[in-house]
Amino acid sequence: MTIKNLAKKYENYIIEQRQFLHGIPELSLNEKNTTKKLVEELEKMGIETIHFPDYNGCIGIIRGGKPGKTIMLRADIDALPVVEKTGLSFASTNGNMHACGHDTHMAVQLGAAKILNDIRHELPGTVKLLFQSGEEVGIGSKYYVENGYLDDVDAVYGAHVWSGIEAGKFNLEPGERMASCDTFKIIVEGVSSHGSAPNLGNDALYAAASIVMNIQSFMSRRNNPLEAAVVTVGTINGGQRFNIVANEVEMEGTTRAFNKKVRNSIEGELRKIIENTAEALGVKATLEYNYLTHPITNEDELLNKIAHNAAVKLFGEDCLVSMTKVMGAEDYCHLVADRPGFFGFFGCYNEKIGAVHNNHSEFFLVDESTLYMSSALAAQFAYDYLTEK
Repeated sequence: MTIKNLAKKYENYIIEQRQFLHGIPELSLNEKNTTKKLVEELEKMGIETIHFPDYNGCIGIIRGGKPGKTIMLRADIDALPVVEKTGLSFASTNGNMHACGHDTHMAVQLGAAKILNDIRHELPGTVKLLFQSGEEVGIGSKYYVENGYLDDVDAVYGAHVWSGIEAGKFNLEPGERMASCDTFKIIVEGVSSHGSAPNLGNDALYAAASIVMNIQSFMSRRNNPLEAAVVTVGTINGGQRFNIVANEVEMEGTTRAFNKKVRNSIEGELRKIIENTAEALGVKATLEYNYLTHPITNEDELLNKIAHNAAVKLFGEDCLVSMTKVMGAEDYCHLVADRPGFFGFFGCYNEKIGAVHNNHSEFFLVDESTLYMSSALAAQFAYDYLTEK
């Protein structure tokens, strides 16, 4: 049977797994029952499985009939602290929700595992199936890299379900696809005084407000307007009472960029603005900056070609759609820091069934009837990569 026919054969299995996993969502780095279920499914298929005593997630290994390269397929497994309001018969009731669609990622990868396991004797090489913990916290993938589980991997394939794409369609474009995500904390220290005599203190709250406004000058005047970037202050906390000049304020935020040079310039630019603004207003301000995830760019020409051709081979040119790059971030980036990779998107939008809400919404739905297509694409990508001369 062809990969497309095998995917169709396992369509019901993929949907069943998605629904079961949807009902047991677990937060990042705590996916114990999810991992147990995944291991059980892989072992039922007779697939060699690695799991870890000190970490969640697992790796299935399908060894081909002949030696060759190693391709890794990746699916993330964690959920979000969202109370589900979909009304589905299999909806979560534990206060968490697969509102980002990682349940579909797992189900799609289990489907791909079945397909590839059926044709394993045709494969020249090895397929590693990573079911990864902790994507939503931006660091979960690092464990597998740091512990050597990718040392023999030549390339990595990943894909994300996306509410902005029609179900049954794929976005497999080359170039910049997702942004970096870094975080920062700003602490402003002033001197308190009575609110009726602000001249006797140094107002940390006023200085903090000035800093919030001034750091936007990086975007308007320092950053190249042709290179997209974002600086967002998301929280601001400080002050003691309505009639006291604030002596301390703490702010937290995030930065995003696609261009690596732009990303690396942001910390220094913010530090200058923050410290100089504080000095001008007679307070002290410190910046703590944390680098989390790198931008994701489909820059390997061979993998770009394999992805495109695999989709066309399976479902024709009409299955491909264009999509603007996304300011969201993905810790898939750590898996491809030292090896090539390809990252795509598959659609779930279908007005007829109410699948119209964005990822992370408490009403997020997917069109399950097209999930088998994503399993087929993942399997076809792996097959074509391993058999490519």
